[in-house]
Amino acid sequence: MSTAHSDPYPKHRANVGIALFNAKGDVWLGRRDATPGPWNWQLPQGGIDPGEDHQAAALRELSEETGVRPDLVNYLGEIDGWLAYDYPADVRDDPRFRKKRHLGQKQRWFAFRFTGNDQDFDLAGHDEVEFDQWRWGRLSDIPDLIIPWKRNVYVAVADSFAKFSRQAPT
Repeated sequence: MSTAHSDPYPKHRANVGIALFNAKGDVWLGRRDATPGPWNWQLPQGGIDPGEDHQAAALRELSEETGVRPDLVNYLGEIDGWLAYDYPADVRDDPRFRKKRHLGQKQRWFAFRFTGNDQDFDLAGHDEVEFDQWRWGRLSDIPDLIIPWKRNVYVAVADSFAKFSRQAPT
């Protein structure tokens, strides 16, 4: 159990991130809705509800943001501990973020293998649309696609999950 004394990021919002790999070893990338480029692509991520199991949160967020049902994915692994990023000053000063009082986000990252087909994705299946477009891409490309202040987390994700970016055994 995490407490303020043992938590290295007590002022960061608890969050999950998901790397979803297809059978070829490509990773699912979503373009953030109504977000101008160039850094508007990312992996699914979202908040952990109070008392919610981290893997359950990852499956819930994956379903909410991509429309993929949990029975269409297989667990591959996770990164031990939290990865975190801070919001830059201009983001923290935005009135929408100021009232949340978070310095940034701390994330637990999960890797899953997608077993369905591309028609199983439904970006508009949830009330809050996160992504307006998606594509399969290379895991090693994601650090260059993400907004710079999240980049350190995405480098760690790419390094940690590189073993899953190879073609799945048949």
